Amino acid sequence: MTLAFRRWSRPRVTPGGSFLSSVGVVRVGAVDEVGGATPDEARAAGASTVDEVVGGRTELPLYRIELSWGGPDPRDALSADTSFTADQRAQLAATLARWDARSPWTRQTLELIRDRPATRAPDLAASVGRETAPFKRDVRRLKELGLTHSLEVGYRLSPRGQAYLEGPVAP
Repeated sequence: MTLAFRRWSRPRVTPGGSFLSSVGVVRVGAVDEVGGATPDEARAAGASTVDEVVGGRTELPLYRIELSWGGPDPRDALSADTSFTADQRAQLAATLARWDARSPWTRQTLELIRDRPATRAPDLAASVGRETAPFKRDVRRLKELGLTHSLEVGYRLSPRGQAYLEGPVAP
């Protein structure tokens, strides 16, 4: 896909920006308000027909967004890195301790994912008395540190997350 079409009240992406997706980093090129799309543009957006890309809430403007691949997800390399220096381990432990300041959850969540991989988030959350949405938000935060991977259903620890749990517990 090299194009996307969206109906928005105003553009929600910025030219020159990027975002993470399942294929890695996606760069945003031009973002233009348009009146429609051509059949070639519809195919470039992954659709079979023009109606698939211009349909929806027709009262909203249609934006044409140019997309390009920006590289692999940087979290992939981070999550594979299992060699911690003492400083890196201390920095990671400090981040997790800061997140735990109000209520400890990071180690419990990592251990839960280690012990119950590929388990639905609502089931994991309920097993520790948490609501699903905040639990999923917290797991995304752990993923940003390269500690977990999202699966089609549930999560698993990354090699980095496993190495962190197997290492010395921070004071």
